[in-house]
Amino acid sequence: MNNAPQFITVEGIEGAGKSTAMGTIAGWLTEQGHRVVTTREPGGTRLGEELRSLLLTHRAEGMAPDTEVLLMFAARAEHVARVIQPALAAGQWVVCDRFVDASVAYQGGGRGLGTERVEALAQWALGGLMPQLTLWLDVPVEKGLSRAAGRSAPDRFESEKLGFFEAVRSSYAQLAKTHRHRMVRIDAAVPQKAVASAITATLEARIGRG
Repeated sequence: MNNAPQFITVEGIEGAGKSTAMGTIAGWLTEQGHRVVTTREPGGTRLGEELRSLLLTHRAEGMAPDTEVLLMFAARAEHVARVIQPALAAGQWVVCDRFVDASVAYQGGGRGLGTERVEALAQWALGGLMPQLTLWLDVPVEKGLSRAAGRSAPDRFESEKLGFFEAVRSSYAQLAKTHRHRMVRIDAAVPQKAVASAITATLEARIGRG
């Protein structure tokens, strides 16, 4: 069993089931005797939540892609400095709903900024901090958006066209190929119980039971 605290992230498009997956992961880790911090992006801090509101709120004038990615990383830098790094230093495991991979997929892929620009920004803003394990909840775009539509009014991202989300999903797929050592694809189109079983099996294989 690996007792060193780890940073675990959950990725996926809208409606992939990230919130439920977060609960599954945190519950499993707690059962193994670990202290766990769960958090989300954009957000996780007071400033981060304010930036989240700016990013998700509809605005008539829209938002330039460069502005969007810089706001994302402003929130992320604050999040790392005030929540993620302190928790890891204190021996707590951190489980986060989205991290750098989301910016590569959404701004790099969806907005067309490119992977290299986003990854260069990540290196500058975060000093190379990356999760030890990333679970990508993969679901067909139309299925994910259909799920998301049933929970609340769509935010600025959820209102994007199908082509945007297809580009995001394609970027996630490429990330999963490039970073096989840390990124695991979970089929999120199957029933929730099967998703939870796949997540648990991945945790057992990558981390081990206590």
